[in-house]
Amino acid sequence: MSFLTPVRNYVDALVHPAAQHDALTAARHRAFIAPRLLGSFAALACFPIYIVFRGVPSALEVGVFAWLAAPILIAYFLSRTGRYESAHVLSSLSLTGLVGVVAWYSGGIGSFAAIWLVVVPLEAALSASRRVVALASTIALAAAGLLLIVSDIGLLPPATTLANEHGTLAALGIVSAALYATGLALGAESLARTSFWLLYAEEDRYRLLARNMTDVITRHARDGAVLFVSPAAEPLFGVRTSELAGHGLFDRVHVADRPAYLTALADAAVLGETRTVEFRIRRDDGMKGHAGHFIWVEMRCRPLDCAADTPNADGREVVAVLRDISERKAQESAIALARAESERANAAKSRFLATMSHELRTPLNAIIGFSDMLGNDSLQLNAARKHEYAKLINESGRHLLSVVNGILDMSKMDTGNFEITPEPFIPAQLIVSCCDLLALKAHDAGVEIKTQVSADLSEVVADRRAFNQILINLISNAIKFTPRGGRVTVSAHCDGPKFAVAVEDTGVGIGADDLPRLGEAFFQARASYDRRHDGSGLGLSIVKGLVRLHGGDLDIQSRLGEGTRVTVRLPMDCEAGRPVDPINLVTERANELAAVANLRIKKSA
Repeated sequence: MSFLTPVRNYVDALVHPAAQHDALTAARHRAFIAPRLLGSFAALACFPIYIVFRGVPSALEVGVFAWLAAPILIAYFLSRTGRYESAHVLSSLSLTGLVGVVAWYSGGIGSFAAIWLVVVPLEAALSASRRVVALASTIALAAAGLLLIVSDIGLLPPATTLANEHGTLAALGIVSAALYATGLALGAESLARTSFWLLYAEEDRYRLLARNMTDVITRHARDGAVLFVSPAAEPLFGVRTSELAGHGLFDRVHVADRPAYLTALADAAVLGETRTVEFRIRRDDGMKGHAGHFIWVEMRCRPLDCAADTPNADGREVVAVLRDISERKAQESAIALARAESERANAAKSRFLATMSHELRTPLNAIIGFSDMLGNDSLQLNAARKHEYAKLINESGRHLLSVVNGILDMSKMDTGNFEITPEPFIPAQLIVSCCDLLALKAHDAGVEIKTQVSADLSEVVADRRAFNQILINLISNAIKFTPRGGRVTVSAHCDGPKFAVAVEDTGVGIGADDLPRLGEAFFQARASYDRRHDGSGLGLSIVKGLVRLHGGDLDIQSRLGEGTRVTVRLPMDCEAGRPVDPINLVTERANELAAVANLRIKKSA
């Protein structure tokens, strides 16, 4: 082994750089170079021994030994150029030429050397090229035919000394040809074994990649049928790979996404183009009787490289890589939701500016205008007129204070800084008091107020001021949106561990599209097409915030033209109810706004 190592290293160094990148090609170059160099040098080294036993060689014998330089030169030709097929053709020509010359001088087609013509195409077979084998066979047959012709017509030169020893040399020729053919067979077997191990190593490498990749690799026929699927499909789809073979994968694709799935595979197979498509596919949960759920995957498919003798390009197969993109899709949805929320916030800001410019400017103009008139000594105002102006200033100031208080309360609730002070009180008394307080407003609007308080409604523990504000806001809204001749009914009763207060009117009602947005700050239903009613849009938003602080819930039922019913349910004892964490309050508010934004996205889609 120590002797062969430098020889092997020397042969490896002779391999052309262009062939060293492919292990099989490098092995073929080594198989061509090594026997020619070693055999030729060994034969040349034996030439002196041959002379000792043979005596003075003839010209033909000298020519044969001189020919041994040809394989060496051809080996170096391959080493310098890397032209493997050309080297094989030159070797076939060289060997055929030698055999032809020896046979010419030793009896023609019946010469002991003619048997070597059989070796020429065998040697060319190691090239693994049909063209080289065909050319070498043609050369060998042409040489054999030429020898046969010249033998028949008597053009052969006089027999040499070699021809006189025909029997011995014939046996020697057959044995040497057999040995040479055996060497070729061993070389062929070595190349075949090398090819097998290289192929096995390549397959093992790809098998290792396929087993350890998280992406799924599939191979499809032109009609989309799965021919191969990597083991990564099992954890991704929750089924064995055998269940995905054929049309098993297609059957799991969402019905709405199947056209896109098949189109991508067909384009890759027929047009030979790379295609990328996203679709939903069912993943089994492993529970019997459960249909599983759909996940988003991205499939990138491309035509599989076909062999040169493929009958037609329409039969090309397709290889695809599938990747789970559910997390990316969720992020895209979150981004879209955040964008929608940002747009909603911008719209709310614009709506706030537009609304506040009206709600603040109107009372301020009244206050400034009437106060200027009262302070103008040049105007002769009687006591009644002054009293009227003062009353208008007072009402405008109270309205302005109400708007500012509403903004501050809403801001506190959104930031979790609004605190309630629970105390025991009887709801019936507050309900009657609030109705009496708004009776004049209802009378001016031509609206009737009725109260229906259940007798079993006893004392409750809640924030009295907050409860009073809830009632005033709800009843004021009901009066505002109820036309003359209408009716507002305020009822209260026990509802298990909670007590319920409902304000129902026979007013204009609320459209189904506006119901999800009720309670947003500064939002007014029908504001986009009907602005008959003034207000800041804070009333119901404050009500929702106060109800949430008590641990209660708010329910709104309404239909256009049929009126609205708002029901508030509060715990009988809010101190014993769940504590309200300001952070949770802000989180709930954000989730509520996100749900509204998501609803708007679905409607627009």
